[in-house]
Amino acid sequence: MGMLVLGLIIFLGAHSVRLVAEPWRTAQFARLGERRWKGVYSIISVIGFVLIVWGYGIARRSAAPLWTSPVGARHLTALLVAVAFILIAAAYVPANRIKRAIGHPMYAGVAVWAIGHLLVNGTVNAVILFCAFLVWAITGFLVWRRRDRIASVRYPAGTAAGDVGTVAGGLVAWAVFAFLLHGWLIGVRPLG
Repeated sequence: MGMLVLGLIIFLGAHSVRLVAEPWRTAQFARLGERRWKGVYSIISVIGFVLIVWGYGIARRSAAPLWTSPVGARHLTALLVAVAFILIAAAYVPANRIKRAIGHPMYAGVAVWAIGHLLVNGTVNAVILFCAFLVWAITGFLVWRRRDRIASVRYPAGTAAGDVGTVAGGLVAWAVFAFLLHGWLIGVRPLG
């Protein structure tokens, strides 16, 4: 379990620098330059991610159950994760109304993904993993929405084409992951 927790600290810590230490990040970015900063950030993120995957895999071997998922939770999780993929796509697809409405759809998508996975994973290691991502996502969303209000940030209006591209891209990515990659990478086929 220690490897999982260490990976979460490294990965989510790296992804929290702008939330808790924006002036320090800005200074390091200026000192190192964009390329070196992104290189260091990427290396730290990959190390954290590898430790999360490795630690979770080890912890799954002797997972202590806390609850059993209710009937139908698997299908509800599939729906929630599809919504999460659409929200995450909205962070990257230009000119969509989802980003304008939500402001920070990446954080919202990660939160929905974590909630969905908590419904069907009632082991200690799963709760640690998905609650860590849920807390990080909610915190990030609230911090950035507050900063947006203070700075009077307005996101550009979206278009129908941007919305269609967002939903289609999110659903295609979800389908590829749910039906192909999840079983191969995680060892669990969520939809049979």
